[in-house]
Amino acid sequence: MQSELRPARPQIIHARYPVFILDVAKTGTACRNVADIVAHFRRLIERHPCARFLGVFDHMAHTRALPDGEIAEGILDAQNVVFCFGMSIPNPEILALRPRSIGIAELTDRFVVSFLETPMPLANSAMENWAQSLLADPQPGFG
Repeated sequence: MQSELRPARPQIIHARYPVFILDVAKTGTACRNVADIVAHFRRLIERHPCARFLGVFDHMAHTRALPDGEIAEGILDAQNVVFCFGMSIPNPEILALRPRSIGIAELTDRFVVSFLETPMPLANSAMENWAQSLLADPQPGFG
């Protein structure tokens, strides 16, 4: 019997998402390195009632191990904290947007924290608050 499946196709679901980026001066946080920030986010994720910590992806080690891997000058470390907020599975396509990650890059003078906006206001608010909590003197909004 012939399958009724359609061929793979590109599709935009839930629109495109902006990336939130927060530059954290090394003098503006109690965190000394990427490992400290990873531990900070892990604690917050594990305390959240709807989030589940999944792991840490060492993007720096992965890229360095590739024969043609390239890392921009000035990046000292790069890791992703991987987790999920998925409280429902409304359709099969939503799985393409999960799980979530927060990227953390270390540069000489600062850390750059970044993540994609989600279709869930609860998740966006939590991630923004988590990122802001890195600052010694939190300021409204992202910069």
